[in-house]
Amino acid sequence: MSLLSGLFGNYSEVSPAELERQYGAYLMPGETIQSGFRLIRDTFILTDRRIILFDHQGVTGKKTRVASIDLDSIYDVSMETAGTGFDDSELTIRYITSPYYKASNLQTANYKFEFSKKFNIQPFYTALVTLAYENKKRINS
Repeated sequence: MSLLSGLFGNYSEVSPAELERQYGAYLMPGETIQSGFRLIRDTFILTDRRIILFDHQGVTGKKTRVASIDLDSIYDVSMETAGTGFDDSELTIRYITSPYYKASNLQTANYKFEFSKKFNIQPFYTALVTLAYENKKRINS
C-alpha cells in the first residue's frame, strides 16, 4: 500500500488471510471474508453477509468504531471512475437502515468508498450492483 495513496483517501486491497488474522473476532459464526481494503488505519471488509467498517480513532488508533452494512439492505450502487490528475475512483452504496425493509417510514443512508485510479473498481461495482438488483426484486415482491 502506498502511503501517498492512503493520504489522499484511497483504499488498497488486503489479503483475506491478513484480515482474518486481524479482525476474525468480529465475524459472526460461519461468516467468511470475501475481500477487504485498508486506508492508512481504517479498514473495510466484505464478507458473505455484510460490509464491516473499522474506523480507528485517536492518536494511537486503539479506539475503534465498528459498523456493519448488511448486504441484503443495499438497494443502489453508483460508480465514478478516475479522470486525469488527482481524481479518484468512487463507489457509493445506498442502503436501508430501518429494521423492516417494507416499512412505511423507510430510513436509508449512503456510504462512499474512494479508490486510487490504479484500482479497477468495475468488478466490485458489478458484484454490488447485481446484489442491489436482486435485493430490489426481493424487497418489492
